[in-house]
Amino acid sequence: MRQLLEALSSLRGVSGFEYRITDKVLEYFKPYADEVYTDTLNNVIAVKRCGIKNAPSIMIEAHMDEIGLMVTSIDEDGFLSFVNIGGIDTSILPGCEVIVHGKKDFPGVIGAKPPHLQSRNEADKRVKMKDMRIDLGFLGESASELVSVGDAVTLCGEFTPLLGTIVSAKTMDDRASVAALVKTFEALSHIKTEVDVYAVLAVCEEVGSRGAKTAGFSIKPDMAIAVDVTHGITPDNSKNAFELGSGTAISKGPNIHPAMSKRLIDTAKRANIKYTVEVEGGDTGTDAWELQVAGVGVPTALLSIPLRYMHTTVETLDINDVYATSDLLTHFIAGLDSDLEGWLCI
Repeated sequence: MRQLLEALSSLRGVSGFEYRITDKVLEYFKPYADEVYTDTLNNVIAVKRCGIKNAPSIMIEAHMDEIGLMVTSIDEDGFLSFVNIGGIDTSILPGCEVIVHGKKDFPGVIGAKPPHLQSRNEADKRVKMKDMRIDLGFLGESASELVSVGDAVTLCGEFTPLLGTIVSAKTMDDRASVAALVKTFEALSHIKTEVDVYAVLAVCEEVGSRGAKTAGFSIKPDMAIAVDVTHGITPDNSKNAFELGSGTAISKGPNIHPAMSKRLIDTAKRANIKYTVEVEGGDTGTDAWELQVAGVGVPTALLSIPLRYMHTTVETLDINDVYATSDLLTHFIAGLDSDLEGWLCI
């Protein structure tokens, strides 16, 4: 699992630019799926068929895109202005290392005025994105020859094992969930199921869940489980957050089908899988929100992996929580039979 997480986190696929990584993500599912393909929006879809005619289907879904930046202009000295793609806290950007995906990949840094040169008023204020620049080390015209307006920019953050089973890296949101789906398909390849299983690695979650919405509409599953991350407890955030190592978080709320959340909890108890319950009073802020209303509607559940420092370059989690998520998905799917209506109807 650790090697898989490291490999997935190293991929660079900003929302809208996932075509850079779809082929690599697809390869992780090929050994365990009957079919793997990409759709019009570049969602990666893997299918495991049970062999039963007119069998019901379940979609398990995680998004593969990541937050990032995009070049908006190049000045005469070779410095790049940029905008964000997805939600980025501007306070993490000064001093950040980046990769600009121009005619080839160029390493760069986001500079900031040093404290020695700041006025007292500037020192008390957060630097605005419009005042930041990416420095590639280019001089003048050479920058515009190799980088263009509209090029994607990804943040750097090396995969770093911490103590025990804790690891830190960029894009654990949501590549950790992608890893959980890979491990689920690997486990299901040795299990006879009574349902067809679709794994969807969706695009554009960070900018509006467009990939999940269209995949749900085209596949029309009988039920769906979205997998994402949730906030881990930190010194400055203990409310509505979860301890690393507490297992997978099973959501309850109006975005979630109550029979599915109950069955997930019952399955976790029977299989002795660590879990917690996350209460969501409305929009979960995940692809589950769009899957629920795809087509004529899809009974939907949500599993989440506790994660510290979300949307930074040092997203931190416990590998055991990724295992717990994969184990629960596997046991849940293995326990499904072809008569879903008997317990889905409420």
